[in-house]
Amino acid sequence: MDFGICFKGFVEPDRARALVRQAENAGFKYCWFYDSHILWRESFVAMAMCMEHTKTMRFGPCVTNPNTRDWSHAASLFGSLAKQSGGRFDIGLGRGDSAVRVMGKKPAPLKRLEEFTHVVKALVRGDEAHYGECPEPVKFPWAEGYELPVWVAAYGPKALNSAGRVGDGLILQIADPGICKWLGEQAIAAGKEAGRDMSNFGIMAAAPAHTGTLEEGIEKTKWFPAMVGNHVADIVEKYGSNTDQVPASLTSYIENRRGYDYSKHGQSDNPFLDFITDDIVESFAVLGPPENHIKKLNKLKDAGITQFNIYLDSGDEEKIIADYGEKIIPVFDAGNAKTPEAVS
Repeated sequence: MDFGICFKGFVEPDRARALVRQAENAGFKYCWFYDSHILWRESFVAMAMCMEHTKTMRFGPCVTNPNTRDWSHAASLFGSLAKQSGGRFDIGLGRGDSAVRVMGKKPAPLKRLEEFTHVVKALVRGDEAHYGECPEPVKFPWAEGYELPVWVAAYGPKALNSAGRVGDGLILQIADPGICKWLGEQAIAAGKEAGRDMSNFGIMAAAPAHTGTLEEGIEKTKWFPAMVGNHVADIVEKYGSNTDQVPASLTSYIENRRGYDYSKHGQSDNPFLDFITDDIVESFAVLGPPENHIKKLNKLKDAGITQFNIYLDSGDEEKIIADYGEKIIPVFDAGNAKTPEAVS
């Protein structure tokens, strides 16, 4: 299992540089950034800065979308960062949530997400591509054949199908092993049905982690299920609350949800947190002392997760990175990882 960290764009530059150096030295392989240019500072500028202070860490947005930027501009940005980092650049891709909804705009249809995936991969590679907004085909004369990895964020059945058919990986914003297993299997099945080799398909669980007491961790990460609930509400609206196309354990917890404040997206002071129970927080995040993390991460690995990406937004960031580097990542680097107590 690989490990990543994920920043919002409010981390001060000096601290971001120090955190990515610490994380790389601790054994983290990925550094992701929220791409929501109104709520937080432009993420790609921060990525370029952090690339210059690391040697092996991979970077990317978690997640970007097809609607914020012109597609040739987006592809040029991705290809330039891949070149600048020596090939250490991926993208996470979604339909568009806070980045567009905060402006009153709608997320992209899945057909547009799939077309965006094909176009930007082709342009970054150096191929000629044509897309709807541009009457003439586009080709970058400076492109050097880089194969851009695209991780697609999904929960609903149609989005999972798209992820399996066009993505190189799947992003699941949740760390519940049972839910992750169910969702990951849907994407893999869709890819196989499309005739793709899914043996190297990555599945990321992106969620907060906290290595203090369980009680402290629950209090500091209660914002996260509210953010997940915002996405799940879209699924319930489309398919109904009793759909058999999504696990009931994912949809049932939003029954008492009253709304969502996009200006407080992913923040602990979002006013719509009262429907979140302690059990839900514990299920969705990875909390408690390091031995708890090892047990849960083993369950996630058994469920098919290939990367655990920590939303580093809940305080104690340096301590969390240090605890992972000293007590958790080495266990997984050592092999099949079961301990402690063979995951009782």
